[in-house]
Amino acid sequence: MPSHLFADRPAPQPPERGTVDALITQTRRLRGGLDAVRREALVDDDDAQGRWQRALCDLAAHQLDDLGCHLGQLREGLTAEEEDAAALTAEASPRDESSPPGEADGGSLLSRVGSAEWNLLTDEVSWSQELFEVFGRSPENGGMSLDELPTVVFAEDQALLTAMVTACLVDGRPIDGEFRIVRPDQGVRTLHMMGEPVLDSDGCTASMWAVLRDVSELRRSQRAVRESRDSLQHERRIAQTEHRLAVELQEAVLPPWRGSLRLPHGGPGALDIAAHYLPSASSALIGGDWYDALELPDGSSLLTVGDLTGHGVTATGAMAMLLGALRGMAVAGLEPGPLMGHLNQLLEQTVQPALGSAVCCRYEPARRRLTWSQAGHPAPLLFRDGTGHPLGAPEGVLLGATHAAAYGQAELTLRAGDLLVLHTDGLTRQNAWGDTQQRGLLDLAPLFDGARSAQDCVRMIVEEFGERAREDDACVLAARIGS
Repeated sequence: MPSHLFADRPAPQPPERGTVDALITQTRRLRGGLDAVRREALVDDDDAQGRWQRALCDLAAHQLDDLGCHLGQLREGLTAEEEDAAALTAEASPRDESSPPGEADGGSLLSRVGSAEWNLLTDEVSWSQELFEVFGRSPENGGMSLDELPTVVFAEDQALLTAMVTACLVDGRPIDGEFRIVRPDQGVRTLHMMGEPVLDSDGCTASMWAVLRDVSELRRSQRAVRESRDSLQHERRIAQTEHRLAVELQEAVLPPWRGSLRLPHGGPGALDIAAHYLPSASSALIGGDWYDALELPDGSSLLTVGDLTGHGVTATGAMAMLLGALRGMAVAGLEPGPLMGHLNQLLEQTVQPALGSAVCCRYEPARRRLTWSQAGHPAPLLFRDGTGHPLGAPEGVLLGATHAAAYGQAELTLRAGDLLVLHTDGLTRQNAWGDTQQRGLLDLAPLFDGARSAQDCVRMIVEEFGERAREDDACVLAARIGS
């Protein structure tokens, strides 16, 4: 404990015992509440956010333990009665399996704080029993002198310790710093040293006192907080970068047109087309949904929507590959059924396995003939005369699900004024079983009947479904048959 003589100020009067007792009670209550929070904060080691929160809990626990230790010393001094109180504190704040490793290495709360005084006139060294425990040194060997102390200090920290001691003894400056020691059992501990010179009646330095606190676990917790915080920030930066790349890739791949599109550009039976992409409400990453409309060399038009599993750059990159292949095969003249078979084969051979669903339609304006195929995808909806219904789906499994799968195709003749709505299942999936519910879309049939354009129809769909909490991204494409 410090001497009653100080270099630059008189010894302060201790606070009243009742005040300290109240602080100790509050500390115990906080420690117990924190233990409950730590038990509830069991997280997966792969969760960076959870690791950071757990590290903060551990750091707060060490801080409260140290606070309890110092308040106990302040209340009673280093007596047997204080050690009994510390034992009661430990019982009031029991450890559980979630306590950080190594916490027991520092011993009880009181054994982590010790005091020393070095008399410069008599060379007498006085260490408290707790300081011997901190250093792992037997009291029979006596306390270490200021000259001996650097022998157990890390080589990198010896100059710092020497500078602190010299400044205290020569310049009368207080000591406040940390250094690492190696105990006889080869354990490494970090000590925080606070001390002051003690002056004689002539104002000369007679001795130096210090309080040394083992802060190894505290510093370990602080490092864990920093590392977990840095890891979380790193993962967030990666996620932000991936999101930006996925958005840029999606914007580069999806059709550049906005608003309405007319295909083909002349002649009867042309299509008035509009589409929209709706991001997921539950994921920050872009999914693999797509929509497309393309005029083919023979004057027919390609309409397609689809969805690949996954999110982020991987899913968006696979979508770009698949959509590029689909466009190329459609331009080459492949019918929707065989086209789906080739897409299935392509997805099977990708480096990153994935599943996909898609619907592909080929529309011939001269005959208003629609030929279409699907791969595990919701069928297009046909709206006519104020009512709507899904088209009867031909055979077709998910892309990438079965080797050499066969895909059928269906044909029907459309009428002027008919409206086709193609969408991915993320638009209308509402129940816990993952079933696609199209009733909400079909209920919009009377509104569609009075719409002036396909763009108006898409706007109605977005107003109806855009604010819903979707688990996945969604695309919708509307095509109205011209006269």
